[in-house]
Amino acid sequence: MGTVELPVVVGVDGSHAASDALDWAAELAGRRGLPLRVVHASLWERYEGYVAGTAADRPAERLHSEAVLATAAERAGRRVPALKVMTDLAADDAVTALLRAGQSAEALVVGSRGRGEFASLLLGSVGLGIAARAQCPVVVVRGRPENMHGGMNRVVVGIAERERPGEREPAPPSAAVAFALREARLRGGELEAVHAWRCAGPEDHRARENHGAHDDHRARENHGGHEGRGASREDHARRAAELLDETLGGATAAGLPPVPVAHRPVEGSARKALLDASAHADLLVVGARRRQGHFGMQLGLVNHAVLHHAKCPVAVVPVS
Repeated sequence: MGTVELPVVVGVDGSHAASDALDWAAELAGRRGLPLRVVHASLWERYEGYVAGTAADRPAERLHSEAVLATAAERAGRRVPALKVMTDLAADDAVTALLRAGQSAEALVVGSRGRGEFASLLLGSVGLGIAARAQCPVVVVRGRPENMHGGMNRVVVGIAERERPGEREPAPPSAAVAFALREARLRGGELEAVHAWRCAGPEDHRARENHGAHDDHRARENHGGHEGRGASREDHARRAAELLDETLGGATAAGLPPVPVAHRPVEGSARKALLDASAHADLLVVGARRRQGHFGMQLGLVNHAVLHHAKCPVAVVPVS
């Protein structure tokens, strides 16, 4: 028996942001040789049900939903002519429908804002809810046109301190690193691995006292950096450089085809390092630790920042 091909899933609602997400998802599916599943959620369907018959017999909301899906499928087919496209009209709210679709998906792709979102929101509630809970990689398509359309030839991945391999042999790449490596390879571009570090100063110690070490840890745990007491700036820089070498070395040892890699240890906050890197990237990849039995928003402060402010699409890859 052959392996089952999981589709790339994209949510559409007729908005401009959803059209950007659809184009991005179609190209992702095309690069990976996978089908594309286009999902439109309509709570109206739950309460009214399917009405068979001619167009004249079907309510306006049903006709609108069908038109959204048909237009999206046609657009995706024009974007990637050989692409297999499936459509799904889900009788649920958008977050629930897409999370369910994501249970059997290679990746979920959503726009930065939906049709009904307030213009003042930096990231829509649908994108945020999915990025915080999905068990598959989620790509939020946002940023400047030149970054969304692949003009930078670079994928950026944030490297966390906890990803450091053991001393004896290279560890397999983390899910985020593996996702980033594959995207860089399929795009024929460069991978830039970013790890932020800083020496703990008086401001950091005061922040811990005021806000608690737990919040500070969560801000750095997925791809932030590290701080330490008693170590010099040179010690921190060397440790960051070693971490990048070892992490990407482990990825190479895992048998992935070689990809040009730029190692970038950065002194400063993870938030600023990743946002700066997003300005010259086609995609920024970050990890999100999923805790078993915890059903709240599982993103962390750094992920919130890049989802709201990155200059390019952001992939949030769950880590169990």
